[in-house]
Amino acid sequence: MAENQAAPQFALQRVFLKDVSLETPEGSSVFTKGWKPDVKLDLNSKTSRLDDNHYEVVLTLTVTIKNDGATALLIELQQAGIFLISGLEDQQLGHTLGAFCPSILFPYAREAVDSFMTRASFPPLMLAPVNFDALYAQQLQQKAEQQKAAEDKPAPEETH
Repeated sequence: MAENQAAPQFALQRVFLKDVSLETPEGSSVFTKGWKPDVKLDLNSKTSRLDDNHYEVVLTLTVTIKNDGATALLIELQQAGIFLISGLEDQQLGHTLGAFCPSILFPYAREAVDSFMTRASFPPLMLAPVNFDALYAQQLQQKAEQQKAAEDKPAPEETH
């Protein structure tokens, strides 16, 4: 019965910076031009199961800043976390790993991007908040559409 089921557990065990890269392709000449940045943010997350109840979630942010049409700065950052998660059904687990955990990691990643910007002698950059629930729902919808398209595709005819 349900009495034997363990209560759901969720705990953040550790947050860490897994990888970071900062490039200024224009070199010092970027500092001699006016600063009208065009900021592009790409996000991605990846999950790895470490053991029965522990998961590593890695949130990757790629920030590309163009100034006057040229790439002034490129930061790629992997903010990771180890999460203890148990007692969740598959759908709940998917949402937790795909939306909830990245939303916990994002403020750490945002602060790291801002810190690296200022250390590289650029103006501070505070990235706007991200709705990871909406991104996760969009990802699920895309997967469902791809599966439906694959099922609707006629089988190739055999030739002898």
